Amino acid sequence: MGLKAIVKKGAKFLASFFPSNGVRIMLYRLASYDIGKDVYIGDSIIIIDRLSDRKNVIIGDRASISSGVTLVTSSSPNSSRIAPFVKTIYGKIVIGNDAWLGTGSIILPDLSVGEGAIVGAGAVVTRNVDPFTIVAGVPAKKIGEVNIHESFA
Repeated sequence: MGLKAIVKKGAKFLASFFPSNGVRIMLYRLASYDIGKDVYIGDSIIIIDRLSDRKNVIIGDRASISSGVTLVTSSSPNSSRIAPFVKTIYGKIVIGNDAWLGTGSIILPDLSVGEGAIVGAGAVVTRNVDPFTIVAGVPAKKIGEVNIHESFA
C-alpha cells in the first residue's frame, strides 16, 4: 500500500468519528474527495471505494449529508469464485449543490443526486435523482418535489 493510500485510509477513518464538521471536511478533502463550500457532513458516514480512486466523490456547495450515510463508489465480489460471472461496478458519486441526504441513506456507484434534491432517511438510491426531487424507500422512488421560489435561483 502506497503513501497516498495510507493517507486516504487514515483520513477517512479519522473523519468519520471526528466531532467537528470543519475538521471532518478537511480530512475528507485530504482523502481526495471534492467538497464544495458550506457543506455539512455528519459523523459516521461510510465511503466505500478503492484506495487508488481519486475524486470519485464530488459534493456540491451547501450540501447536507446526515450521519450514517453510505456512499458506495466501488462494488465487487473481490476474491469470490463468482467474480467472473457478475458485474463489478466502479464509478463516481456526485451530490449536487444544496442536496440533502437523510440519515442512513445509501448511494450506489456511478450515480448523481441533483441540485436541491432530498434523499429520505434509509433510502437506497439505485438511479440518478433529478434536481429538486424527493426520493425515499428501498429502492428509492420519487415521492415529491422541492417547491422553490423564484428568488432561490
